[in-house]
Amino acid sequence: MLKGIFRTKNLNDILSALGDETHQLKRSLGAVSITLLGIGAIIGAGIFATVGTAAAGDAARPGAGPSLMLSFAITAVVCAFTALCYAEMAAMVPISGSAYTYSYATLGELVAWIIGWDLILEYAIGNVAVAISWANYFRSFMHDALGVDIPQWLSTDFRTARKIPGLIDSAPHVFGVPIVFNLLAFGIVALITIVLVWGIKESAEFNAVMVGVKIIVLTFFIGFLLYMVTPAKMATNWHPFQPTGWGGTLAGAAVVFFAYIGFDAVSTVAEETKNPARDLPIGIIASLVICTIFYVVVAAVFTGVMPYPVLVNKLATEQAEPLTMALRYIAPDARWATGLVDFGSVVAHTAVLLVFQLGQPRIFFSMARDGLLPPVFAKVHPKFKTPHVTTILTGVIVGLFAAVMSIDEMVDLTNIGTLFAFVLVCIGITILRYKDPGRHRPFKVPLGAWFLPILGALSCLFLMYYLPPTSWWRFVAWLMIGLSIYLSYGYARSELGGKSGRSRITPSWLSLMGLGSLLIAIGILTVPHTSTPSELYAKMMGGMGEGKRTIIAVGSIGIGLACMLIGFVTGLLKGEPVKSN
Repeated sequence: MLKGIFRTKNLNDILSALGDETHQLKRSLGAVSITLLGIGAIIGAGIFATVGTAAAGDAARPGAGPSLMLSFAITAVVCAFTALCYAEMAAMVPISGSAYTYSYATLGELVAWIIGWDLILEYAIGNVAVAISWANYFRSFMHDALGVDIPQWLSTDFRTARKIPGLIDSAPHVFGVPIVFNLLAFGIVALITIVLVWGIKESAEFNAVMVGVKIIVLTFFIGFLLYMVTPAKMATNWHPFQPTGWGGTLAGAAVVFFAYIGFDAVSTVAEETKNPARDLPIGIIASLVICTIFYVVVAAVFTGVMPYPVLVNKLATEQAEPLTMALRYIAPDARWATGLVDFGSVVAHTAVLLVFQLGQPRIFFSMARDGLLPPVFAKVHPKFKTPHVTTILTGVIVGLFAAVMSIDEMVDLTNIGTLFAFVLVCIGITILRYKDPGRHRPFKVPLGAWFLPILGALSCLFLMYYLPPTSWWRFVAWLMIGLSIYLSYGYARSELGGKSGRSRITPSWLSLMGLGSLLIAIGILTVPHTSTPSELYAKMMGGMGEGKRTIIAVGSIGIGLACMLIGFVTGLLKGEPVKSN
């Protein structure tokens, strides 16, 4: 039963997909375009949104204070280990699919499915958060720079709107129901989707313009603060350097990891790169180095202008827009400067949306080409040579979710999904060095097969440890949903599985296991994530409120486990049907 779920896909078979003209993408990107795509993905919501909260801290974790610049350096080192691994993989396997494809070649089909499903957390779910943040900054830009006030009921989700006094009452009502949704977030996702369907070269050119704008804006922010505050005064505000000790510095590193997410998205355009063996390593590493320099300098001037005691007393809403907060603090009358930084943030968010929306469809594209998703996802537009079906599908899903969801906990979910993908890529380098030592490697991770890859995997796990428990609950639930889809559809229709003799029809016992996996996921999402086992038991015995919710959750998990056990035993007894020739 479950024949070949850990069977790996031969690298020669993976590379043979490049000769299939019906599923072939257009090669038009060089090293400069790849580097700019990397910068476009990295510099965005992270630097414009996480700096304030990482430096100040909150009730759940200590703040980094001036040591934020060290936090950025620590996270950069962690990402550098993984970036080197991505560079070796991308140069050796120049195929769309990123970590999904690499895992298929090293760790097997089931792990490849898990990582492909996991990457949705990084790209699609992450883009929901970026689109919502874009809408907030765009609204601020229109107010600060142009004096135009966009109605909040057109730029806020319903759950957030309930926390804003008077917003629900002031919104238009239809049959007594208030109309509140984030039209701005939906609109920018729709626009980005159109650009991406149009063509990869046009998308890269659009991204290059946006990268230029946001680098200019960040340079202006650095220069303006250095003009307003002398370096000697900044040095005074850097003391104490670690106001909450190493705990604050490391917690800050875990938070600002969101600011580095994106360099791996470069590997998803491997099939559209002219010379992937040379250009992909250059683009991945160069973009990471350039962004790290900007991040450390921005953190230095920000903490040099904002004394730590002042920063911790700022409202959370002010900390969420840290760069404009610093400008208002040091030059309250310079509204033109605030408006310029708001504009730069809007552009930065747009660039991140572009690259992430570019990456996610190519993951779906690769999975469909391997048979793990319906074949319609592998279609390429006859004129534009882009995966238009998956691009439009991703745009619709991300746009709809961004219109109605809040940004709460999106960042943590994206972080844990990305770090998990990084761990598997690092481990894959070591496995492939021993499994296929004769393979030509245009770029190799230095210092051997073990040292840097394993150090990268351990450092990613270290950052995952600092993420809140709620993220772990939801991450496990997300993987269980993915397992349900794999058991119900992907396992039977896998191209690699078909070659090993699997039946093309999903047997009933396997469908039962898929149903069980889905029920377990529902239970995990329903159970109160902040309660200990003893507290959950007490709530169940109470029978009211969260007690009923806990009973439903435990019941769903129990039924799900029973379905999976019955399906598994049935599969053992019946054996797996073999495809007839």
